[in-house]
Amino acid sequence: MATFRPSETRGDGVEVVLTDVNPYGSRTLVVERDEMSSVAYLCASGGTVHGAVWLANHVPAPPSADPVRLDAGLPPVAPRANTRHPSGRPPLGSLRPLWFEEGDGVALYENDELLAVIPGWADIGRGMPGYARDMIGGTPFAWSLADARDELAPRLTAARSYWEWRAGDGAWASFQQFVMGHLDRAVGSAGRFWDAGGGRLPTVGITERPPERGRGHTILSTVGMSCQRMPSVERYIDRPDAYARIELATATRGDPREAARLLVWLGQYPWHSVTWLGDGHTAHWYHRPETFPLGPDYSGVVLLSRLRGLPDLSGFTFGGDAVRWLWLLPVTAGELRLTASDGYQALAPRLSADRLLRTG
Repeated sequence: MATFRPSETRGDGVEVVLTDVNPYGSRTLVVERDEMSSVAYLCASGGTVHGAVWLANHVPAPPSADPVRLDAGLPPVAPRANTRHPSGRPPLGSLRPLWFEEGDGVALYENDELLAVIPGWADIGRGMPGYARDMIGGTPFAWSLADARDELAPRLTAARSYWEWRAGDGAWASFQQFVMGHLDRAVGSAGRFWDAGGGRLPTVGITERPPERGRGHTILSTVGMSCQRMPSVERYIDRPDAYARIELATATRGDPREAARLLVWLGQYPWHSVTWLGDGHTAHWYHRPETFPLGPDYSGVVLLSRLRGLPDLSGFTFGGDAVRWLWLLPVTAGELRLTASDGYQALAPRLSADRLLRTG
């Protein structure tokens, strides 16, 4: 099926009326119009279109969609039976975006009235567009917003509340205090604290918990990942509220600063790559093997919610969701291939804290 696409890929002079980047820098909302219609695109940082939705006709609606216009990649004109304004409507008024907490979806308001929603799972190439206020029924380039308003309303209320809270004075400091207090109780007193956010959202730090309570190793944990839900979880999990908030942890007998590089590597990854991390997931080290923080014998990590020999860090909640701590355990290149073919359960007999602590 032909799909419409942003004007920068066509160079035909279509007017861009709004461009807005999500708080994590990973998705861009682009609203365009020509003399016939207006449309919104949800694009990746490289320009790939992940979602698109028709917004309005500015001319009388035709009896059916124009295949020539669609084949040319131009913004579609909704058929007469599918638009609330069959005679066309004036250009859009004042536009304001509201990004989902996860950053993978966005709502668009016109003069403070909800105009459209492009959820994170939208995929115009697979016939899953966003929702438009002026659409009646469904077409390949928009679904009726009225039909989904009750389902979407809680998401939009939560998004608005989240960003209002996040912009408030002391929001991050209070969240950090709650996480640090939880870790104080779970694993002992805090040592050093490092910034792992680099001035970009999400704000993430790393807390060091030196040896105490009879243990001879240091535990390190991220602080801040659970402050916002991860994107994409709802595409794969029936109950995203139980999996959408995580922190990462690791342990070492060696230099904690080396082990902390693993947490710096993955601490912002879900939001910048628009994906999620969960129990049993693996990650291949992004640089040369000899630079892997826990030694050149390993090529990446497996993430585990339970690891024999290390404490259970559960018991913290935020935003009504349980926070899951995932331990980073080093794995070899062969083990990464094995998990890719057979799942991480194939490694289960080998996975314990001993392997992690031998790397120090």
